Amino acid sequence: MTTAIQFSPLPADLDTALLVGRVWRDESADAVGGPAVVAVRQGRLVDITRHAATVADLFDRADLLNIVRDAEGQDLGAALDLVQAGAQGANGVRLLAPCDLQAIKACGVTFAVSLLERVIEEQAKGDPARAGELRAQLQASIGTNLSEIEPGSEAALRLKDELSGRGLWSQYMEVGIGPYAEVFTKSQPMSAVGHGVEVGLHPASHWNNPEPEIVLAVNSRGEVVGGTLGNDVNLRDIEGRSALLLGKAKDNNASCAIGPFIRLFDGGFTLDTLREAEVGMLIEGVDDGFTLEGRSRMREISRDPLDLVSQTCGAHHQYPDGFMLFLGTMFSPIKDRDAPGKGFTHHAGDRVSISTPSLGTLVNTVQRSDTIAPWTFGVRALYKNLAQRGLI
Repeated sequence: MTTAIQFSPLPADLDTALLVGRVWRDESADAVGGPAVVAVRQGRLVDITRHAATVADLFDRADLLNIVRDAEGQDLGAALDLVQAGAQGANGVRLLAPCDLQAIKACGVTFAVSLLERVIEEQAKGDPARAGELRAQLQASIGTNLSEIEPGSEAALRLKDELSGRGLWSQYMEVGIGPYAEVFTKSQPMSAVGHGVEVGLHPASHWNNPEPEIVLAVNSRGEVVGGTLGNDVNLRDIEGRSALLLGKAKDNNASCAIGPFIRLFDGGFTLDTLREAEVGMLIEGVDDGFTLEGRSRMREISRDPLDLVSQTCGAHHQYPDGFMLFLGTMFSPIKDRDAPGKGFTHHAGDRVSISTPSLGTLVNTVQRSDTIAPWTFGVRALYKNLAQRGLI
């Protein structure tokens, strides 16, 4: 029997976790308001912006761990209080996405299950009613456990030739089992939303779902410094019509959620912790009482996280402000919601919780991207604000 997923708001080992985040501090009588870089120490939020004006700057520091552990800063209250307060904030402080200047990149088709679902989307041409029939046909035709195929290997190339000969080859198969990973720009620097706020669906989409993922934080030197949780909101009908619509499907107002905090690697939390992580997800419908649970097991990923990082940056491409890298998901919901054979799609107001014990829980509610608050605070606004506060 599958046990129920537990959704703890902060890491289970909070006392030893090295957490970095960002908050918005309201204006006060003696200070200009704006974003602040925070560390979590013994469960308390500590403003360390005087030591690093941005998270991107912090991650490039050679003394990163020492700054997060010991640098002098202002206590802003209990981290748990802020996480539980959600979008309302607490004591003049509101949680933001924990990244700022970093590019936001994402990897697609990194799990066998999601590979099949992308092929189904492509062949269904955006029509969810055809998905069930196509799923059965593909599983019968392929007859291979794709999770056992190493991308780019001789076995993968043989399967590619076989599928091509049967007219079953797909651009998603190319990136799923071919030598090159799919790495795309998910959204723009400063555009990600954090824990407790709304995520957006493009109003043209009628077949969509969350994508619960591990997200790596990588500095300007290409070093992975930590990890967090993310929701790579997915519009199955729009991307299914054409892969050339990927930008429209992925990059919309509030379509990228990251948080609540970035956990830094140290002796007790490493990349191997994330390689073995199990990411749980719960969707709760407020209008119909619908619930759906799912899991992504990182051990089933088809490409190692460091391979995905090296395919993103290196001699061929640099990121001077660092980047956040979504590693992909094996979660593709097929449970019927509105009618038999229609599969799953979001309703406005859905609550999405994404969790793993080492990172805590990222919670967001779902609305249309044209009805939620517009994105107005970008890079220029950030630097103007930092200058006003004497931080640069």
